[in-house]
Amino acid sequence: MQDSENIVDKFEQKLQIELKNLHDCQNDHKIDSCMKCENIIGCEIRKLYVKAVYESMNKGRNGGFEF
Repeated sequence: MQDSENIVDKFEQKLQIELKNLHDCQNDHKIDSCMKCENIIGCEIRKLYVKAVYESMNKGRNGGFEF
């Protein structure tokens, strides 16, 4: 059971890191949502956050995800 807990922890930790990066970016740009940012299209920070959200949801299991 510990291995699966470590996997969960790994994905949750990554999500928290990317969430902090996203919030830091929003604070730097003085906005409260990426939707208000002119750089939303192609934003690497947002892309990494969305990826971390997806990975935390599926915990490394295979599966497709379409936007």
